[in-house]
Amino acid sequence: MIIRRLEPVLIDQIAAGEVIERPAAAVKELVENALDAGSSRITVEIEGGGRSLIRITDDGAGMTAPDLELAVERHATSKLPTGDLTTIATLGFRGEALPSIAAVSRLEILTRTTDDHNGSSIRVAGGIKQPVKPAAMAKGTRIEVRDLFFATPARLKFLKGDRAEGQAVAQVVKRLAMAHPGVRFSYSGEGAANFDYTAAAGDTSEGRLLRLGQVLGAEFRDNAVGVEARREGLAITGFAGLPTYHRATSQEQYLFVNGRPVRDKLLVGAVRAAYADYLPGDRHPVLALFVAIKPADVDVNVHPAKTEVRFRDPGLVRGILIAALKSALLSAGHKATTTGGERTLAAFDTSMRSPGGGYGASRAGIAPWRQSWAAPQQGFSEAPQAAFEGAGPPTADLRAHLSEADPQLMQHPLGAARAQIHDSFILAQTSDGVVIVDQHAAHERLVYERLKQQRAQNVIPRQLLLIPEIIELDPADAERLVAAAPALESLGLVLESFGPGAVAVQEVPSVIRDGDIRNLVQDIADNIAEWGGPLALERAADHVLATFACHHSVRAGRRMKPEEMNALLREMEATPGSGQCNHGRPTYVELKLADIERLFGRR
Repeated sequence: MIIRRLEPVLIDQIAAGEVIERPAAAVKELVENALDAGSSRITVEIEGGGRSLIRITDDGAGMTAPDLELAVERHATSKLPTGDLTTIATLGFRGEALPSIAAVSRLEILTRTTDDHNGSSIRVAGGIKQPVKPAAMAKGTRIEVRDLFFATPARLKFLKGDRAEGQAVAQVVKRLAMAHPGVRFSYSGEGAANFDYTAAAGDTSEGRLLRLGQVLGAEFRDNAVGVEARREGLAITGFAGLPTYHRATSQEQYLFVNGRPVRDKLLVGAVRAAYADYLPGDRHPVLALFVAIKPADVDVNVHPAKTEVRFRDPGLVRGILIAALKSALLSAGHKATTTGGERTLAAFDTSMRSPGGGYGASRAGIAPWRQSWAAPQQGFSEAPQAAFEGAGPPTADLRAHLSEADPQLMQHPLGAARAQIHDSFILAQTSDGVVIVDQHAAHERLVYERLKQQRAQNVIPRQLLLIPEIIELDPADAERLVAAAPALESLGLVLESFGPGAVAVQEVPSVIRDGDIRNLVQDIADNIAEWGGPLALERAADHVLATFACHHSVRAGRRMKPEEMNALLREMEATPGSGQCNHGRPTYVELKLADIERLFGRR
């Protein structure tokens, strides 16, 4: 075959296929350029999901006419003044965005610097560049991309509908807005609601939380804890959702490195490891974390879309991130999400609705439950009231479920226990509402935390097996287990090699002597293969202790005395992480008095 040199336009179109795969990718590159230009306000407008039009306007530094002509040339950039790829401090650096976009669309750029009296404009269609012309333009840059992929029609077949593409564009803008709270972002187009995020005053923790609240909603702001850790030139900040504030996928985990949105496997794995003690494997936390690291310690030039990075010391980054998240979650104490009470109120609201979907017919705008208090209904009998008045004092059986309100106990966060409902739930009264506690879930968590403390003190008792358990494994898994045998012994699991691809278990923790040892050992081997030794062993130990806690805690159906219920509440308040059980479910829900009054139409 004859080798020939490709045409420049074809080269640009091939590059566009790597960099600009959809409208959202073009928006990402252009908004990053605006941020690198020092903009304080960025406006994004799209039509047809970005296929028909992408318009991005900023008030950044702008470009001179010579710079504008060079900007649409391939591999021309102002962001590598020394040519050193180890000190990249900007979001863009390759000089591929504008020429790649121009190769597959009709591109127009209008720009002006502060020192120029007139602005400049240039048009490029399908890679064919026209001369730079003077233009009326305020300080900053406006870029219009029309008919995206008109020069490469085959790419249009792979795009989704306008709504889906618009949602992807909005998501890109939101991610960049999270990382730069000091910049005002506006968006208008299909697929997502238009938004205008005002700039926060300074890049402070309060400003960042304000921006995250704008993007993710007040619900995240109310259920997030601050994360901060600094060590060896690495800083990790941000906000993490409480364990009971979780989702079915990891799509709402927002990770940033030096202001750059990334989907890095190392960071995602560290997040999962930090929450492993609180959430089951099929649930994922909601968080936004920002990693600041020296440019020389991270390589951002490993993916055309710049969504992946490579750290010089991945172990350091993972360790600090896990420690920072665990510290933040511990600082939350027994706190559970505010959404528990909201879901409870929503359940009451649904139960009050009529089968037709709305509330029952009202009279003069009065809700039906208010009508029942306002005046007797036709046919109303006073027999029920008379029966109630003649019922006499509570029976001895009922008195066993009730306790007197202690004003001092009511000042505690979880209040004073007043009753036990169905021998499964504790009803407590606080100074401004009520708390409903799942007694089994709460005690399960408390037992688990006590067992973890025993493990930390190295006092886990072991049980010698009369007949060693021989377990056949993959040879590689068996080797990993034998190599980790000393660490496993400290957790109460003693094993040794039993030929190629097998281990012999001699001793096990006493709490699992009747458990499925074979599956436990296989799980440990899998964890070691995925996470590495120490972390895998810690997760395996936590799994063992969680199983034991579940079977040795107060069961639903057990009647508790008032002093037992109050003791449980006080221990919950003193135990970090007690707001959720070992399976990620909340251990209690709280209802404020004002919310209860609204249920009965008093507000």
